Amino acid sequence: MNIKNETFLAQVRKDWKRNHSLYILVVPVLIFYLIFHYKPMYGAIIAFKDYTPALGVSGSPWVGLSNFTRFFTGPYFWRLLRNTLLISIYNLIFGFPAPIILALLLNEVRSKKFKGIAQTITYLPHFISMVVVTGMITNFCMTSGLFNDIIEFFGGKRSPLLQNPSLYRPIYVTSGIWQEVGWGSIIYLSALAGVDSELYEAAAIDGAGKWKQLIHVTMPSIMPTIIIMLILKMGSLMSIGYEKTILLYNPSTYETADVISSYVYRVGLVELNWSYSTAIGLFNSVVNCALLVITNKISKKCSDTSLW
Repeated sequence: MNIKNETFLAQVRKDWKRNHSLYILVVPVLIFYLIFHYKPMYGAIIAFKDYTPALGVSGSPWVGLSNFTRFFTGPYFWRLLRNTLLISIYNLIFGFPAPIILALLLNEVRSKKFKGIAQTITYLPHFISMVVVTGMITNFCMTSGLFNDIIEFFGGKRSPLLQNPSLYRPIYVTSGIWQEVGWGSIIYLSALAGVDSELYEAAAIDGAGKWKQLIHVTMPSIMPTIIIMLILKMGSLMSIGYEKTILLYNPSTYETADVISSYVYRVGLVELNWSYSTAIGLFNSVVNCALLVITNKISKKCSDTSLW
């Protein structure tokens, strides 16, 4: 046992001597996660307490699962769950394939100048502030806005689009795709750049056209990347950012627009009900974690590709 320990310590010292600069580079990242991600986890216990700032976390009385029961039996639970799941599923169905398709299209472009311009145009929306993006969407959706100009041109009638509950989800999902499709395509373009060109040459010799090369060479080559990104996407399926929601929705669209994160914002920061909002957020995180583990397990069993 002592010999094994000495051997292990010798290997650690040898590795440290060889890669100490890399380990030092990792230290700031570890400190960041410890301070801003792991340390705040202690505050999650207020979900099981009737928290008041005057008493502090440790001094507040325990209430068990009453905050969770209040949420599950509350009048908004099913509405929030339905809206969150529907918007997330729409994002998954339409938003997840969008950067893959864009990357495949850009990969076929032979003009470097055109490819560079196309990439720049599609990347730019990602760097626009969310406040600016929602402001643009609001202006375009006004009765006198651009979208109504287009609708009227094709014979339709003008209307305040963001006041229509049935149009909120399409507007939310479509604008999200526009904002992130270019940025999301970067990782797939990197995966495509790593595909061996000899595979395409062999497929062409065998008589495969562009479509068959896509099906039998390109897609299998980037499939591990797609699976990993899908697993990560499933791990955040219930996490719809409250920023965009609270900037776009209004009381007339609560029925289809209100999601768990926006409800947590209203309850926690507006109504100052910290314990209740923490319980809702904790429930959301547990569901996301469960989806991540289940998806990873299914992927590992079906394709031998997984996060762990």
